[in-house]
Amino acid sequence: MTSDAEHPAASANDLPSVRLVRPMVEVTTQQGLPYFVGLSGETVAARGLAMHLVVVPPGGRSAPHLHVGYETGIYVLEGEVLTRWGPNLEHETISRAGDFLFVPPDVPHQAVNLSDTQPARAVVARNHPAEQDHVVPWDGPPSNLGTL
Repeated sequence: MTSDAEHPAASANDLPSVRLVRPMVEVTTQQGLPYFVGLSGETVAARGLAMHLVVVPPGGRSAPHLHVGYETGIYVLEGEVLTRWGPNLEHETISRAGDFLFVPPDVPHQAVNLSDTQPARAVVARNHPAEQDHVVPWDGPPSNLGTL
């Protein structure tokens, strides 16, 4: 019997199998937030899915960005997150624990943790197995990026 720890990703010649990934490796994303790596093309040879745990530190925010050509679904586990979106980040929505949030492809957005004392955590799923390769910084008007 082998464990997933011995074989972290399936090769093209392997039979399809159920895979277990424990999100223990933290990486900093192009969005500037810590992710705990979950499912992706790299970890489980996924062909159309990536799913990770994101943590927005107290008072933290992502860099404004967009995802080229893929959708994002977010399920908030804890905390309150303000998502600013649109060409000038002029639209806002607040998601709380238990809420789902959908971000369409190519929409500029920014996540802001509304708490100065507690992290916000969410499961993020995308319909691309290597989604970080398609994150583009958004350089909209700088005058509106530093304030809420």
